[in-house]
Amino acid sequence: MRKKKLFLYVFIIFIAVLAGCAKENKDTDNKEKITIGYFPNINHVAGMVAEEEKMYESEMPNGIKVEYQYFPDGSAFMTALETGEIEGGLVGPGPAMNHFASGAKINIVAGGSTGGTVIMARNKAGIESPKDLANKTFISPRVGCTHNVQFEAQMKKEYNLTSDRVQGKMKHVTGKPATYHSMFISEKIDVATVPEPWASVIEAEGSGKVLIDTPEVAWGEILPAAVFVTSQDLAKNNQELVQHMVNAHQQATAFIQDNPEKAKTIAIKKIADITEQKLSKQVIDKAWKRIDFTSEVDSDVLQDFSNASYDLEFLKDKPNLKGLVDTQFLQ
Repeated sequence: MRKKKLFLYVFIIFIAVLAGCAKENKDTDNKEKITIGYFPNINHVAGMVAEEEKMYESEMPNGIKVEYQYFPDGSAFMTALETGEIEGGLVGPGPAMNHFASGAKINIVAGGSTGGTVIMARNKAGIESPKDLANKTFISPRVGCTHNVQFEAQMKKEYNLTSDRVQGKMKHVTGKPATYHSMFISEKIDVATVPEPWASVIEAEGSGKVLIDTPEVAWGEILPAAVFVTSQDLAKNNQELVQHMVNAHQQATAFIQDNPEKAKTIAIKKIADITEQKLSKQVIDKAWKRIDFTSEVDSDVLQDFSNASYDLEFLKDKPNLKGLVDTQFLQ
């Protein structure tokens, strides 16, 4: 009888311990690993810093493994997020807003950076001002991406110029920003709406010139150039995990602000690793001046930008971004 009582007592304690562990880990015990995504652009340096300094690994509980995936454009990133291939990461606001407006269950949980978009013109293309862009070919990373909307919104509003996508006079093509310099050299394109550091590469190599610099680009210094995105399911049902991700992202942002030179060194290394392009310190220094790194995000600016995306017919329905931004994880 005494042995039975002792066994029962031990069993009760064991169950209580298990219950406590289950409660403590309820938000993380269903994840053995997470994957963070970002682009090899200067606007995404927070992703590079966090990876190089192992900030996600340090922040994650219970030995969760952290992996990273790199994307050439926002469409590929959003597809990976919606299919569960990645848990979160940095993407331009354009793809995030467009996918949300089209029904994607996602949340912007932090900002990443602002600024960094430059409109570049190819040398010897006969372009002295934006008024000269009729019948010229411009390039952006993707149709409807952040840089595409910024460019087309400004051209339409200020110069009454539109793309051939809507029967306008400017021809639109897409391609990876890292290739824009070589496309200028080969004269395949005339104008590029460029995320840094690739605008500074074009300047340094002498294949193009600044047509519209960041402060004069539409929403140039106030629009998030990168936002941290995750799924609504994760934000609702796995809040502890999302909090750890946002914490690591904010640590990376603070690191960039406090250690800009070390962050630049990391960016040069990571961009070379991902794109096989070695950027000079001078290029990075110039690109850095056009960007502000922040985890804050303004939902009103996003709504205004999304309305412009609708006006340009990138979206079929007028967007309502209520519920897209969730700042509860920012500390």
